[in-house]
Amino acid sequence: MPRRDENGVVEPAALRARLDAGLAAMGGDGAGLDDAVRARLVDYVRLLAHWNRAFNLTAVRDPAAMVPRHLLDSLAVLPWVIQGPVLDLGTGAGLPGVPLAIARPGLAFTLLDSNGKKTRFVQQAVLELGLTNVEVVQERLETYRPARKFATIVARALASLPQLIAGAQSHAASDGRLLALKGRLSEDELAVLNGCNDHAAPQRSAAGFGGKQRADPPLCHSLTVPGIDGERTLIEVPFGSSTYG
Repeated sequence: MPRRDENGVVEPAALRARLDAGLAAMGGDGAGLDDAVRARLVDYVRLLAHWNRAFNLTAVRDPAAMVPRHLLDSLAVLPWVIQGPVLDLGTGAGLPGVPLAIARPGLAFTLLDSNGKKTRFVQQAVLELGLTNVEVVQERLETYRPARKFATIVARALASLPQLIAGAQSHAASDGRLLALKGRLSEDELAVLNGCNDHAAPQRSAAGFGGKQRADPPLCHSLTVPGIDGERTLIEVPFGSSTYG
């Protein structure tokens, strides 16, 4: 069990140890995150836990549980977040956008949500964490009209895959991709993914980011997140063709 102080609050060192162990188990890009990035990730969890007591931002109440369920689950998509700008649809309390922005300081992130209570928290977290690469926008996706298109669009447990594709494609750059982090897939989603290629790692061919996209089918990436039971799947949908409208 994580160490707690006399008030029952999980100590930062215990959160850091839990994060370090999880990143080591996941390997890949997350395992290479430096000390400053990891410290900032822990600071974000502590901010989230503090605000959550008053504003009910997430159903996960225990900071120790937030490490796998929020930090590690968000960072599981890090190897695929390699091109910006990045749009996080329905960011809620900043997930996965804030952990990804901390880990990818060289990319510009826009975190979109219509819930004012949650976007106020995210704005405060961005300020306190000193994240200069993050813009927080309170807006509904249906009415959002950004000045630029996005190379990467991420969404975590937001809506069905058909809804995500329909909502995201108008905001995607010509070589843009949707990264949808999902649990167990519904029948509608399985129908969309008919013939989905299963890959364990990101595809970075000459026709990938920065080049002309082929009419590629979605890619399904099975994810293993330490501390989380059940299926975790990343669906990677390229928008650089006429496949989706």
